[in-house]
Amino acid sequence: MSKSKRLLELMMTVNRKRKFTVKELAIEFGVSTRTMLRDLQELSELGVPLYSEVGPHGGYQVLKERILPPIAFSEEEAVAMFFAVNALRHYSSLPFEAESASALDKFYLHMSGDVRDRIDQIKNRMDFVTPTRQQESPYLSILLEAAVHQQVLHIEYESQGDAADRHIQPIGIYANSGLWFCPAYCFLRQDFRIFRCDRIHSAVYDTDGIEPMDLRHIHLANKELHIHADKESTQLYAELSPKGVQMCEAVLWLGSHLHIREDGTGWLEGPIPQKDLAFYTRFFIGLGNEATVKHPSELISDMKRLFAEIISKYD
Repeated sequence: MSKSKRLLELMMTVNRKRKFTVKELAIEFGVSTRTMLRDLQELSELGVPLYSEVGPHGGYQVLKERILPPIAFSEEEAVAMFFAVNALRHYSSLPFEAESASALDKFYLHMSGDVRDRIDQIKNRMDFVTPTRQQESPYLSILLEAAVHQQVLHIEYESQGDAADRHIQPIGIYANSGLWFCPAYCFLRQDFRIFRCDRIHSAVYDTDGIEPMDLRHIHLANKELHIHADKESTQLYAELSPKGVQMCEAVLWLGSHLHIREDGTGWLEGPIPQKDLAFYTRFFIGLGNEATVKHPSELISDMKRLFAEIISKYD
């Protein structure tokens, strides 16, 4: 095996292992311990974050910030990866903001001149439009980490102009219309809630000893089933015109409620929280005659009342 190939395979091996010794690697690669020490020294100089532990149970480990082995991209793949990261630039906050900018720079700077010229031209011809928001969401990283590791957070949350302390266990984070949202279990309300991340003024790991719930089966793909499946929910059904379907397709939180027929029409069906009827009233009025609500009756009554108030302003 050539030295360059051995170094590449060694990089992949040490990234995969949690802990290893020089002797173990020397045997695995069929080289002397002296040669393996030189190889590990070269990996360290290349940027692989190795550190050693002394003692009878010592050895080598790779720090958490592991370096991925070199990956060969075709020109089309490299351009696609560049624009995948570039698509996030309109967001004022990202969970991996510095890392995204670094990845973008690496892709751009390490490409040949003709590929960079091509990217410069495409940037003026294609964009991923997202409303630019002034509100910062500085706690995206800890919210995401808490969701992944099933941990409880203590947050200060602004609701209706007042700040209040909450203990939450996040399910995940998602972006919609330039804003970030965090579905989570709220220990104060003893129910699932959706928190706007820009209204979270502080977030730290809980130190009060609150036992985390087992939410491994709840994720962003099925969160609606759990967030809306409470005793105070009501069943929604609304018919949609083809244009109404298109309008609703752009609304992320409708998710599993939207159904589309072959002729382009569709319907919305599923549970919605009783407490959110005022919100749905304004939402369906915004759809105009592209939607017809069949039930619940309370929603229809609220829409009629609001329509009457609007009409009275123009009498």
